[in-house]
Amino acid sequence: IYFMKMIIVAAGQCTRLRPLTDNKPKCMVEYNNKPIIDYILDVANECNIKDVAIVNGYKKDILEEYLKDKGCVFFTNQEFDKTNMVSTLFHAKEFMSDDIIISYADIIYKSKILKKLMASKEDFSVVVDENWRELWSLRMESPLEDAETLKVKGGNIVELGKKPNSYNEIEGQYIGLIKISKSALPKFIKFYETLDKTKIYDGQDYDNMYMTSLIQMVIDNVMNVTPVFINGEWIEIDSVEDINAYNKKGIKF
Repeated sequence: IYFMKMIIVAAGQCTRLRPLTDNKPKCMVEYNNKPIIDYILDVANECNIKDVAIVNGYKKDILEEYLKDKGCVFFTNQEFDKTNMVSTLFHAKEFMSDDIIISYADIIYKSKILKKLMASKEDFSVVVDENWRELWSLRMESPLEDAETLKVKGGNIVELGKKPNSYNEIEGQYIGLIKISKSALPKFIKFYETLDKTKIYDGQDYDNMYMTSLIQMVIDNVMNVTPVFINGEWIEIDSVEDINAYNKKGIKF
């Protein structure tokens, strides 16, 4: 049997989603009367991923109570308000055996996207939406201002997460879904843990490093990172305006 695990990084509060996050974590915010976390867990289940860890933080008791019958393993980032996503992810370090999928907790995606990522044979793969502009245009006046660079060369990502000067520097957007193979995990973990904790990484200290900064350093120092291309069929929920825009457009999952 082919085992695969999933870690859902769900420690944040997201002030831009207030008042929806006043009494519950971001991943429990509802889209079409269903919490984001339920969409993710349903897709994982559909893809036969039974081993799911959730790294919580903000309003953790509410999340754990809500999911108490789902068979998830919980880890907690107590310093969720002072740290960023990478730091949150590594609270689940002991869970990192077998191939793992890492999912942000503010995205909703079709099961075929997860299946496509699971099918990747590469050591480190990330989902990249080539049709990103359609989604960004729904959400904001100027997509270029919010988007990040993503450049591919020879089938591998060579740059991501920087501020683009033009649309030419964006071959797609990283959506917050990663797969790392079991054999590559020790190298990935060791690399992160041996980074200089006093250094600043893309304007952030070690504890607040962006995931894209870490992925870029993995590309530059450790191993290839491969894009798994998709065309839409996912959303990111980062603000009340996002929810309103998707509802207006009638996007369903």
